[in-house]
Amino acid sequence: MVRSMTGYGRSVGTVDGLTVTVEIKSVNHRYFEYNCRVPRAFLFLEEGLKPIVQSAISRGKIDVFVTVASGENSSAHITLNNAFANEYYNALKQIKDNFEVIDDISVSLIAKNPEVFTVEHREVDQNEFIKQVEVIAKDALAAFNKMREDEGQRLANDIKDKLSQLLTLVDNVEAQSPVTLENYRNRLYGKMSEILQDRTVDEGRLLTEVALFADKIAVDEETVRLKSHITGFYGFLDGNSTEGKKIDFLIQEMNRETNTIGSKAQDSEIAATVVEMKWIIEKIREQIQNIE
Repeated sequence: MVRSMTGYGRSVGTVDGLTVTVEIKSVNHRYFEYNCRVPRAFLFLEEGLKPIVQSAISRGKIDVFVTVASGENSSAHITLNNAFANEYYNALKQIKDNFEVIDDISVSLIAKNPEVFTVEHREVDQNEFIKQVEVIAKDALAAFNKMREDEGQRLANDIKDKLSQLLTLVDNVEAQSPVTLENYRNRLYGKMSEILQDRTVDEGRLLTEVALFADKIAVDEETVRLKSHITGFYGFLDGNSTEGKKIDFLIQEMNRETNTIGSKAQDSEIAATVVEMKWIIEKIREQIQNIE
């Protein structure tokens, strides 16, 4: 199943009388990068949650936010840091006096500084606390993955539409190749007839020149491989496991075959088709950067 690398999930639960909220969000990244923000008193959760997150996500820049709020039955103790609050208040007054600004110092302004209050929770059993928070984190991961899967399905449908367009263009190249060869044969015959005038054109020499040209512009190997890559791409999108890195390699091969076709093109119509093919492949490449 195709999953986008971007997503968001949130879950809230109660652990030991405390309200715990776990939020998970991710953005595109070539590798797995984990960052967890937790309250200072619960730093042990940071590494405790990492294995759960890593087991569900293969790559992306992952941010996990854990907030812990006191519930009705909690025994949190809040202490005012009088010395710090006093110094902070005096510093604000000094700013007022030095710069002659309006005095808007208030309790709410001072209280916004996290160093003014110290919140102490009772000691908790870390192992048991982690186990219960893991349940909340798994619920957040479920919501997170649901969003990624929904976005991944939209990506897959868009890519399939572009693959269908690309396949049609490859068929056009294959159909145009014999026409290019026949046009070359006619032009060559006309030039030889003009040069030789009343003398007979050497059909053997004409066939040799046409055969050499046919070998030079032959793109059947490239179109066959390109079609095979497109089929493989469909297989990735419809499979149970999709790895963005493997798809990235496949798109490189598709681009290489298209460039080879372009270098062999001796026909303006094929050249124009190749330009359109490269544009579609580039659009697909942009989309797969969002796939996990």
